[in-house]
Amino acid sequence: MSLSVFLELVEMKAKTASVLPFFIGMVYSFYVYGSFHPVLVFVYFIAMFIFNMAVDILDNYNDYKHAIGGHDYKEKTNIIGRENLSLPLVFWLMVSLIVISAGMGIALSFVVGWPLFFMGLYCYLVGIFYSSGPRPLSSLPVGEFFSGSTMGFMISLICVYINTYESFQWQASDVFGVFLIALPNTMWIANLMLANNTCDKEEDEKNGRFTLVHYIGTQKALKLFVGMNIVAFVAILMSVFFQLAPKTVLLTFLSVPFVYSQTELFLKKQVKKETFRCAVKILAVGSILQFVTYWIGMIL
Repeated sequence: MSLSVFLELVEMKAKTASVLPFFIGMVYSFYVYGSFHPVLVFVYFIAMFIFNMAVDILDNYNDYKHAIGGHDYKEKTNIIGRENLSLPLVFWLMVSLIVISAGMGIALSFVVGWPLFFMGLYCYLVGIFYSSGPRPLSSLPVGEFFSGSTMGFMISLICVYINTYESFQWQASDVFGVFLIALPNTMWIANLMLANNTCDKEEDEKNGRFTLVHYIGTQKALKLFVGMNIVAFVAILMSVFFQLAPKTVLLTFLSVPFVYSQTELFLKKQVKKETFRCAVKILAVGSILQFVTYWIGMIL
């Protein structure tokens, strides 16, 4: 397996969705709690990144195995069939990554406490059953919820907890603070799933995958896509209002014209190879600006 094939198998181009919520949680920990544990959070980052790669391999593995004959998905679209990869090799690579990341997470739980274990267990269950089992989460109308809440919110929450485990209180105000600061990423990551499912609606239905778009229709899915972008910016405004973020975070609104233009492109045409990248660009630009402006305000 060449490096380029491996990077496509683990969907390295999509890692923005897990990396940026981590960084948002990191700056939030320092700004609100004044606490930061670089070694512990680095171990968490590596474990999170490895597991994210394993989940993407699992998605490709299950999509390949469950693809229904009669069209070109298995042979020409899926990376495993297109590159003629060995299924046993892909399977054991995936298992190895899961075991390594789980071992790192369990070891970290002994240091920071068992709340990390249970949060991690939830993330692992979602990650594994997202594309596994008789009815994978990704084939149901809950895929957007689980992808957005797990990658957008839970990654940030775990990062905050690890950095503040000595003082973090499981009170509604503490959890709400993380929820609000993570809400933009939650919305934009959910929109990735929604855009993907909108583009793949017909192919998914051929493969027996009945996602949210199947039930609400393309037009309502597009309205939801717009609505979640709006919620993301409202959350940024509220985070400053509640003093959970420095005022510099309001500079994230400089991305509104870009987000608007990319949204318009996606509304006009929902073609995977042409406009799915609009959702990816919105996530990347919005999340990076939120992090950078937060970091600037934190050090000023």
